[in-house]
Amino acid sequence: MIGKPHLFAVIAATLAITACGNGGDRDSDRSSATEVDHDDGEQSAQVELSREVASEAGIVTARATRTPLRQFLSLPAELRFDADRVAAVSPQVSGRIIQITATEGDLVSPNETLAILSSRELADLKAEFLTAATSENLAQQALAREETLFAERITPEADLQAARAALIAASAAREGVENKLIAVSVPRSELASLGDAPDLTLAQARLRAPIGGVVARRTAILGAAVSAEDASAPALFTIVDDSVLWADIAVYTQDAAIVGAGMAVVLRSETGAQLAEGVISTVLPTIDETSRMATARMIVDNSDRRMRPGQFATAEIATGAHESRLQVPSAAIVEVAGRTSLFVPTDDGFAPRTVEPGTESGNQTVILSGLDEGEFYVSEGAFTLKAHLERDSFGDDDD
Repeated sequence: MIGKPHLFAVIAATLAITACGNGGDRDSDRSSATEVDHDDGEQSAQVELSREVASEAGIVTARATRTPLRQFLSLPAELRFDADRVAAVSPQVSGRIIQITATEGDLVSPNETLAILSSRELADLKAEFLTAATSENLAQQALAREETLFAERITPEADLQAARAALIAASAAREGVENKLIAVSVPRSELASLGDAPDLTLAQARLRAPIGGVVARRTAILGAAVSAEDASAPALFTIVDDSVLWADIAVYTQDAAIVGAGMAVVLRSETGAQLAEGVISTVLPTIDETSRMATARMIVDNSDRRMRPGQFATAEIATGAHESRLQVPSAAIVEVAGRTSLFVPTDDGFAPRTVEPGTESGNQTVILSGLDEGEFYVSEGAFTLKAHLERDSFGDDDD
């Protein structure tokens, strides 16, 4: 398929062939902008172009139809983090930061190590666990010996019951320390091999990411002492999953009654470019005391991370549909020789047709006159045809 940047070259080549077929005279060289007579006597230049070349060049025609005239509200919006996809990471044990493995802007996976602490508190817990595990093993061996002696009628039943009680107590002690370690984010899988771990690693506590996302903030400093008991201390890391965002739409009081969940929304940037489309997921039940505005929330897919939290936007909310009117894409309407026009196909190419536009809503413009229902018009590529038409007109002026 021919790209649009090469459209003029394609049209120029087509016109050159047309000129050669006409004998190559000077008038034929200018044949891309010829005059056609309309029924009302108005004359307008046309672009001579075959349907095949036009199609490859991206010029699309459509049949004019009547569609319901929709009403839209344009309201300010702000993109925010999804509060359910934000995690503050603080130390579970007190210690000193000896290694940092992530910083602002890094994309991290769930359970990925962010920093390593050296913690005497953790070392004491692990030592307590190893002691409790050893005591449990000895109690298991003692119970097995008492069961054998009792079966051979060598030891009384009281000794057997005492061995069973000792094992229960040892297991409870080991489970208690194990739960403490799990509470400070030591994986259960690590406990089985704790006895074989090098002594230097017993004091190392790994600060792990609870969710996947981007490190939005880091206060961790190498060598700094941190406390698990200080609830007022800032989180060492803040991780946000920005693959999904909230678009909080400010709804004026007079519009609050007509905006509701499920309404279609097109989100646009400050330049007018479309950012996303979706529906309102909820309207918050309170009115802001300062702005006296309600908030409608739209959940936005940002998997390509094209949008940023804090970015301002405009939300176009479809609030309803009314009577059907003849509408065309707003981009299909161009100014030609000072007249508001649409391009329409002719036997030899495309010619501008003067039309009277009406209201514009949601990138669609009502046509009041100049185009009838069922007629074909250029829905895409009108600006390209206009540019080529003007270029040829300038060429004629130079003669």
